[in-house]
Order: sequence, then C-alpha cells, then structure tokens
Amino acid sequence: MGLKTKVLIADDHAMVRQGIASFLKMSDECEVVGEAADGAQAIEAARKTRPDIVLMDISMPGLGGLEATIELKKILPNVKVLVLTQYEDTVYIRRFFKAGASGYLLKKAVGEDLLTAIRAVREGKIYVHPSITSGVVDGYLGLSKGEPREDPYDMLTDREKQVLKLIAEGNTHKEAADILGISVKTVIAHQTNITEKLNIHSRAGLIKFAIQKGIIRIE
Repeated sequence: MGLKTKVLIADDHAMVRQGIASFLKMSDECEVVGEAADGAQAIEAARKTRPDIVLMDISMPGLGGLEATIELKKILPNVKVLVLTQYEDTVYIRRFFKAGASGYLLKKAVGEDLLTAIRAVREGKIYVHPSITSGVVDGYLGLSKGEPREDPYDMLTDREKQVLKLIAEGNTHKEAADILGISVKTVIAHQTNITEKLNIHSRAGLIKFAIQKGIIRIE
C-alpha cells in the first residue's frame, strides 16, 4: 500500500464534514488532514496541511467554493480540487473546470463513488459523476438550452468574481475587504469595474444578476 491520499474537507455543514471524514477514515487509502467551514478557511487550512485533494462544496458563506478554488489554484497549483455538491447545473460544472477543478461529484452519490473520484483525481484524471456527464458535454458544445456562448460573468477578473459574490450576499465593503485580505479602497475599485463591465449600477441589480447566474442562491 502506497502513501495515503491527504484530503481536506470544505463544507459549511459540520455533520456533512463529519460524515465524509468518517467514511474516508474507514478507507485505507485516505487521511483526512483538515476541515473547513468556508472558502477562506479552506485556503488557510490548505496552506497549513498541503493536502493532495480538497473536497470543495459550492455554497458556503463568505468565499464560496468557486471563489476559493480560483484562489487555491493560484497559491497551491498542485492541489487537486474535487467539487462535492448537490447542484447539477451545467453552468457550475463549466465554471469549476475553468477555474482548475479536477472533478465534480454529487453529494447524493457519496460512498464508493467518492473513493473512485479521489483515485481518478489523484492519478491526474478528470472525474465527472456519470449522471451528469452528458450535460457537461452538451455545455461544452454550446447545446445547453438557451444558454448564451458568451457569459457576461466571464468578463470579470478572478478577484472581481470574488467581490461580486461577497457584495451580492450583503457584505459591507469593510467585511469583503477583511475576508479577501485587501483594502476597502481596492474592494470599491473592483465593484466599480464590475458595475461598468456588467452595466449594472445598483446593489439590487448586482444581487439580481448574482442570483440569475447562480453565484448566490436563495434557499
């Protein structure tokens, strides 16, 4: 038996993290090296523990899974990100792979599928849960129903995407600055760029855009 795969679990629900950790600990293949409740914690924990794979939830407070993946791949490019989510939306799948994720797995499939995904990703392969593979192919071919090829969201820089999510969730400029580790002035500058690129000049408009694009969700 070779070295165990070091796994970091990022999910805002403690019971979900505990359940996944318990399952992985029963396996001889994995070692859970840390847990995180949001994207910022995931980045910090990854810096400290240097995992092989981060299991990344999408919908988390503050820095979400997508925004955290973008940041994580910049600072730790060798860390593999395996998205573990309830959302089957093609747009999410495409965004995550564009951000550098290596796999996309549905929470309802957790079990042996999780180990299969971890093995594949560890070996440098791309893993997509079988039930959503056709949707991914259609998305890449531009066949998704009514979805435009050019997504206005893609005009934003990585940092602007992070700021957009935080502002749309209701964070103040100061709160967004603290989460991202940048100045309030820089957050305001990014928001100005966002409003100009999207031609949306109110917070309400940004919130509406974020909901429509699945950047934030109203549960």
